[in-house]
Amino acid sequence: MERPSWEEYFMEIARLVARRATCLRRQVGAVLVKDRNILATGYNGSPSGLRHCTETGCLRNQHNIPSGQRHELCRGLHAEQNAIVQAAKHGTNISGATLFCTNAPCVICAKMIINAGIRQVVYLEGYPDDLALEMLQEAGVAVQALAQLLAERAG
Repeated sequence: MERPSWEEYFMEIARLVARRATCLRRQVGAVLVKDRNILATGYNGSPSGLRHCTETGCLRNQHNIPSGQRHELCRGLHAEQNAIVQAAKHGTNISGATLFCTNAPCVICAKMIINAGIRQVVYLEGYPDDLALEMLQEAGVAVQALAQLLAERAG
């Protein structure tokens, strides 16, 4: 049996975490890792104790808001935000960590990633937010698709 690489392992965990998401549009999971140890996880959904979009309906769908725009018009937090908040809530230092996420971050998450000191983002699928990638690159945060990372290693 072939063992998965560390990157594949953590991304599979992010995919599992995404299954807890309550967003009607997109299920996203995130895992913060440092020194091959999981520090925190997060998925997209409403703040703790509030009704989820699965109960209330999607505000973004009701107002025909396209993906990647008007992030403030949403009941939920993004998976990356929830992972960062969970780490803060429990006093976990994530400076220097790697974020494994099923989707590339939006600009709001990118700003949080930068200020949290996360040094690398590995994502499974893209997201329509060029400004987020520009800001992460300008801040020196390494951003790479998992497929690209694995191909570079293999070739």
